[in-house]
Amino acid sequence: MSAAPRRIAAAGAGRMGRGIALAFAYAGYDIAVVDLKAREAAAWPRLKDDALAEMRASLEMLADLEAMPRDAVGRVMHRIRLVPEGEAAEALAQAEVVFEGVPETLVAKQAAFARLCALVPADAILASTTSTILPGDLAAFATHPERVLNAHWLNPAFVIPLVELSAHAGTAHSAIARLRGLLEDIGKVPVLCAAAPGYIVPRLQALIMNEAARMVEEGVASPEDIDRATRYGLGLRFAALGVIEFIDYGGNDILYYASRYLAAHLSRERYQAPAIVERLMRENRNGLRSGEGFYDYRGRDLQAYRRDALGRTLGQLRHAGLYRPPR
Repeated sequence: MSAAPRRIAAAGAGRMGRGIALAFAYAGYDIAVVDLKAREAAAWPRLKDDALAEMRASLEMLADLEAMPRDAVGRVMHRIRLVPEGEAAEALAQAEVVFEGVPETLVAKQAAFARLCALVPADAILASTTSTILPGDLAAFATHPERVLNAHWLNPAFVIPLVELSAHAGTAHSAIARLRGLLEDIGKVPVLCAAAPGYIVPRLQALIMNEAARMVEEGVASPEDIDRATRYGLGLRFAALGVIEFIDYGGNDILYYASRYLAAHLSRERYQAPAIVERLMRENRNGLRSGEGFYDYRGRDLQAYRRDALGRTLGQLRHAGLYRPPR
């Protein structure tokens, strides 16, 4: 793969643009945060000062938590350039990758893409940070749709490693590869998902959050106990094992029977298992114990795998400060 792109811009000086700027600057990249909105003369200095103060405060907090040296704060901030709308053309003329982060409306996105396509090089990658709009809808606004895809960052963008990439049918494979390589170079963990509402994480977490709120509403448990259960059970476990990995580890048959019970006693709409779970059950492909499930375990050293999974879980336990040696 060719070297990662070095000329990076974030279009939009809001929360996401600032977070992306910190992520790249922290990793040693210079980045321009470009405001695409025409403002009154006095408004830009206020926005600039606010953005710089917020970003510096975030870095100072990392230093307070000993996540970075305090003397690195100024060095990181020096790599971030705030660009007003009137200077956007100069800042975007050489950009190799632009992360679009304007408000979440089609009108705002269309205007932003029109401006960006007029200013960036023809081979520049345009990655929208939208959390709701499909990449194919945005590609319709671009003069070079083969360079368009979505890059959904999780807040705070300068801390959370995951970036969900979602391409449309016409996105060039080279554009996906270049963006993936760039993100990996700054320490991110990119994943590729189809153009579907909710990506991966928002689709999963919306179900969890709604069900948690429903339990509070029904008096099943207090908010405090639900959060304790999440942090020290659900969250700790899924930080060590991925969700699909966990199905295989525990057994797809367990999920199958649990889903049947919950569907019968709580809500068929919310808990009925998908067809793939039922099919794996019929085929006796129930995961680790069966040798096959969502993953294929045939030929693997299962004892080494179990030891690795246990080690990951113990690592999370130690991180949470809950590991205790035997008495």
